[in-house]
Amino acid sequence: MIIDAKNMIVGRIATVAAKKALMGGKIDIINCESAAVTGKKKFLYQEYSRKKNQGTFKGPFLPRMPDRFVKRIVRGMLPYKQEKGRKALKNIMCHIGIPKSLESRDTLKIENADISKTKNLNYLTVGEICRKLGRVK
Repeated sequence: MIIDAKNMIVGRIATVAAKKALMGGKIDIINCESAAVTGKKKFLYQEYSRKKNQGTFKGPFLPRMPDRFVKRIVRGMLPYKQEKGRKALKNIMCHIGIPKSLESRDTLKIENADISKTKNLNYLTVGEICRKLGRVK
């Protein structure tokens, strides 16, 4: 199953992906940098900057690449410390853009995850957040 994350709310995509992966399906999430995180821009920037700069050398570390950022969100919706959660996480692949191997295949758009159908117009894309965190190109 291939999920196109362009102009979609990342949390709603992650719930669908986590559920399908727990049932044993292979999930590819494409266009991760175009997924949206809802909330006021000022608050989102402050919150992710706080998480990045919170201190220790031991972690937790916040991913700066959009594909890893989205996979971390999906991981939060899985029981990844159990065997079934680790297996499900291995079945999820996140991609920046569209890989050549997946271009010709049809994608799934999750209807209730579309950002244009929400009342909240305050959002940032995952790419913008990662650039603010210091994304390395």
